[in-house]
Amino acid sequence: MAVAHSVPLVAGNAVTGLPHPPEPDDGEVARRFAAGDERALAWAYERWGPQLYGLAVRALGAGPDAEDVLQQSFVSAWNGRAGYRPDAGPLPAWLVGICRHRIADAWVRRERQRRESDAALSSARLQPTGDVDAGLDTAVTDRVLVIAELERLGQPQRGILELAFFEDLTHAQIAERTGIPLGTVKSHIRRSLERLRSRLEVDGAALHS
Repeated sequence: MAVAHSVPLVAGNAVTGLPHPPEPDDGEVARRFAAGDERALAWAYERWGPQLYGLAVRALGAGPDAEDVLQQSFVSAWNGRAGYRPDAGPLPAWLVGICRHRIADAWVRRERQRRESDAALSSARLQPTGDVDAGLDTAVTDRVLVIAELERLGQPQRGILELAFFEDLTHAQIAERTGIPLGTVKSHIRRSLERLRSRLEVDGAALHS
């Protein structure tokens, strides 16, 4: 006659008392990821997310940029999973490749912003010094204000506006690039523009007064 357990199972299903099935190995995670199993996305993030985040931190420093790269890497990988073939190589190596591309994108974005900011400030310094306020070019100073205000926006709003303004992407293209629903992209852009407009009216009036 079978003997009943005298103590409950520590690891297992709380309802049935049966042990949880073991998580699949890396190869099985890769196959399920390619097949579109959302559980595989969660497993991949748990297993290899720290590695990708470490790459981003080493390249960009700890902070929002590295966190954005991590998120964008997994969004890009999931949206582009049809291009991954488990028989061609391990999933973590493929994810690292995507992460490096997102890091490169971040560097390009940083460099573009730096050049635009430097150009705007240089143009402002070249204005006549007799009457500084009257001599400041309105378009230049407004551009400086826009760059400063973009820095104040959190994510994903800032990234969405950068894609719209600096890369001239349409709303649909931004939604495809980021994996954010189209309606949400439009809402973020509308609210962010309203905030920028309000801030620019205040800051611009103070600067040009």
